[in-house]
Amino acid sequence: MPDITTAASDIATPELMKEISAAFNSRDVDRIVSCFTEDATFWLARGPEPVGRTLKGRETIRKTLADRFKVIPDMRWDHKEYIYAGNRAISVWRTVRGKGADGEDLNYQGCDIYTFRGGKISAKDTYWKIVESKERL
Repeated sequence: MPDITTAASDIATPELMKEISAAFNSRDVDRIVSCFTEDATFWLARGPEPVGRTLKGRETIRKTLADRFKVIPDMRWDHKEYIYAGNRAISVWRTVRGKGADGEDLNYQGCDIYTFRGGKISAKDTYWKIVESKERL
């Protein structure tokens, strides 16, 4: 569980969230990873674990994002709103879009839950809706 104590440098701000969103939409991996602490944890929405896929550390995040953008070069997020709570913030996005090299069309709604330390992302947890053609609850 993330530490929710709050120092002044840990507070999530509108400027910080806009900077992070712009970095991700630029798909510039160096720009994106500069927003993370060295020891950050990033839980992807998809993967083999109940939490999706866990990425630990800035270099692992860098490599995974570089690989992702090779497969989905036009990936982008349309942000709807940000919610702030001390050193935590939620970014709610209307959609994540892109076309995968395997032909998958991304068109999902979702959100990211962030925890900050020293003005950088120390934890990022991503969730998105999965669109299925099969009827199930």
